Amino acid sequence: MADRSTTHHTITHVVAQTLRIYEKHAEIFLQQWGRKKYKRPALLKEWVALLPSRAVVLDLGCGAGQDTRYLATLGHRVVGLDRTMPLLRFARRRSASVPFVLADMRALPIRVSALDGIWAAASLIHLPKKTVPSVFAALHRLVKPEGLLGGTFTFGSNSRIKQGGWMAGRYFARWKKDELARALARAGWQVLSIRVVTNQERKGRWINVIARRN
Repeated sequence: MADRSTTHHTITHVVAQTLRIYEKHAEIFLQQWGRKKYKRPALLKEWVALLPSRAVVLDLGCGAGQDTRYLATLGHRVVGLDRTMPLLRFARRRSASVPFVLADMRALPIRVSALDGIWAAASLIHLPKKTVPSVFAALHRLVKPEGLLGGTFTFGSNSRIKQGGWMAGRYFARWKKDELARALARAGWQVLSIRVVTNQERKGRWINVIARRN
């Protein structure tokens, strides 16, 4: 069994490697997710319908900021947050009136109970599963009572660094539906909906989740 220091080193390594891939291949990412015509994700529309008007919302791992801008057009007070500076620069150029923040999702610079909702589309998937329960608990503290979490997670059982294909070298945590539901519940989230989808906004199988703070 690996000791705690070895586990911490492994977690730090895969997160750092994934960030390097996004920084190195930011232009490739933006060609796919920054410059094509925006299509509102079905889960995002479902999640937005549950928010109060003029909600205070965090787009966690906002990337090129497409979802962030959409939320702002609906009148919500939204902040986009990402750890990859080239993507944030692109997002800021596209929407100067929306705040975009450089920060690590494992140490968020947000006060407790400040948010009505957190949107996390294909962002928490890059954290090793050992770290995710503590992140779920931290996110739970950041939202107000009845606050909402919406997110997409890669489905499966073999978490690993992607070796080939588009933007290889990134780490992907893969979840089973019941496993993910348990992790959310332990952190204090009430799961409102959780389902496996195939080839919707992204290729492959994904778990779409909406949860509420208990």
